[in-house]
Amino acid sequence: MATTQLAPAARQRMLPPETGRAGFGDALRSEFTKIKSTRSTYWTLLALVVVCVGIGALASAGAASHANEISKATFDATQQSLGGLYVGQLVIAVLGALTITSEYSTGMIRTTLSVQPRRGTVFAAKALVFAAVTLATGLIASFASFFLGQALMSGHHLSVTLGDPNVLRAVIGGALFLTACGMLAYGLGAILRHTAGAITAAIGLLFVLSVLVNFLPHTWQIHVDKWMPAIAGSQIWATKASSGGPDLFSAWPGFAVLAGYAAVAIIAGLVCFRTRDA
Repeated sequence: MATTQLAPAARQRMLPPETGRAGFGDALRSEFTKIKSTRSTYWTLLALVVVCVGIGALASAGAASHANEISKATFDATQQSLGGLYVGQLVIAVLGALTITSEYSTGMIRTTLSVQPRRGTVFAAKALVFAAVTLATGLIASFASFFLGQALMSGHHLSVTLGDPNVLRAVIGGALFLTACGMLAYGLGAILRHTAGAITAAIGLLFVLSVLVNFLPHTWQIHVDKWMPAIAGSQIWATKASSGGPDLFSAWPGFAVLAGYAAVAIIAGLVCFRTRDA
C-alpha cells in the first residue's frame, strides 16, 4: 500500500499551534478585564465617591454653620472635609471581598486556575489590579471631598489649601486608607471564600471593633484604641495631632498599623488560596 508523504511545510500547518505558558502580564490583563466588565464594580466605585464626597460636604457645611463655636487652633478642616471616608471604608470593603469571593460563588475560579494554574500569580494579579483601581478611585474621592469641603468652609475662614502643612499628605492619605481597607477585605475574602462572611468580618474589624472599644474602661480604652485598624489608619488623613487625641499614633505609624492588619490578612489569604481546593 502506498503511503502519502506530506511536505514539511504542509505537516507544519497541520500541527496544533504551540501554547505558551501564561505569565504575570497575562494574568494582570485577565484580572483587569474581569473587574472592568463587571457592572457591580462601577456601581460600587460610584457609590464610594458619592458617599465620601456627600458625607464630607455635609460635615463641612455643618462646621461652617457653627463657625463661631469652633476653635481654629485645634480645628482640622482637612479631616472634616474627608469625614466621608469613615463610611467609604465599608463600601470599599464590600468590593474587596467580592473581588475574590464572587469567583468562588459562581465557580469561575476553577476556570481561572485551569488557564493559569500558578495560584500565587493569580492571587497577586487580582490584588494588584484591585489595589490600583481602588487607589485611583480613592484619589478622586479624596480630592473631590477636600475641594468641595474647603469651598463650603471658605466663607467662614475655616478652610485650608493643599499648600498648608500636612494637607496634601492627608488628602493622598485618604486614598491610601481606602486602599488598605479594601486589601484587608480582599485577604479576608481569600480566607473565608464566602461573600457574606468576608464582608461581615471586614466590617467587624473596621467598624464594629472601633465602636466596642468605647465600652471598655477608660484606662483600657486609651491603650486599645490606637491599635484598632480603622482608628489607627484614619490618622493618615488628619493634619493635627489634637484631632485624634494624644494617645493615638501619628499619621504614618497609625497607617502602618492598618497596613499590618491588611498584610496579615493577605498573607493568610494567599496561604489558603494556594493550599485549598478550588
